[in-house]
Amino acid sequence: MKRLAEKIADGPLLRLIARFLTAPIREGCEQRAPESGTPQGAVLSPLLSNVYLDPLDHLLAESGFEMIRYADDFVILCRTAEKAQRALALVQAWVTENGLALHPTKTKVVDSRTESFDFLGYQFVGTEHRVSKKSLGKFKDMIRRKTRRTCGRSLQAVIADVNKTLRGWFEYFQHSHHWTFASLDAFVRQRLRSILKRHRKISGVAKGRDMYRWPNRFFAQAGLFSLKTAYARASQSSSEVKLSTGEPCAGDPHARFGGRGGSNQ
Repeated sequence: MKRLAEKIADGPLLRLIARFLTAPIREGCEQRAPESGTPQGAVLSPLLSNVYLDPLDHLLAESGFEMIRYADDFVILCRTAEKAQRALALVQAWVTENGLALHPTKTKVVDSRTESFDFLGYQFVGTEHRVSKKSLGKFKDMIRRKTRRTCGRSLQAVIADVNKTLRGWFEYFQHSHHWTFASLDAFVRQRLRSILKRHRKISGVAKGRDMYRWPNRFFAQAGLFSLKTAYARASQSSSEVKLSTGEPCAGDPHARFGGRGGSNQ
């Protein structure tokens, strides 16, 4: 609250935020009073993280380190392992002084040329970035919930619901490796085929027959959003922009961690 008061002069607003921070937290049937920090996933958490960690941004910049941060997730870019260790020690000292703690398993130094690291749902290794295993698992769990064989909804209703997830997911992960999208399309179609088998009371496991009964074009005609097709269209649009302007397109996955000679994250 002291740090917020440095940036906010509105007393009623500060009191409102204080009430938000001390409001009881309900988890299932249990209710508890927060002791410190902000509730995980709360609407104000990213904003408050940015305010609280603002001095850390300035400290690292003044110390010659380059950091990419979103709320309380960040990556520090260094050209040598020695510099990476110095950056880590600097951050550890700052968070301790400010009543925070680094995540024990997520906080690590890696050589991005040969080792991978996850950041904001993506997995980075070398010059490549793909969807992280955790993000893929969450995506499949969401699709499974929306395509239960016993849901009792029509195929059109299920597809309309699934499309919302597919479109939103693609908007964020469209810069991933292209092979990701075809396999996820196949996963979604197989879930829908299981629903159709249930509707028609077809028993047994015959994947080949299911694909013959309901080929890929069947779902395309039914309006199912295709991640692979969306990626192809986005790639074509990016290529056309580059051809017409001669400049790289901001929508392309050009992000690279580590500079010319790689780095330690």
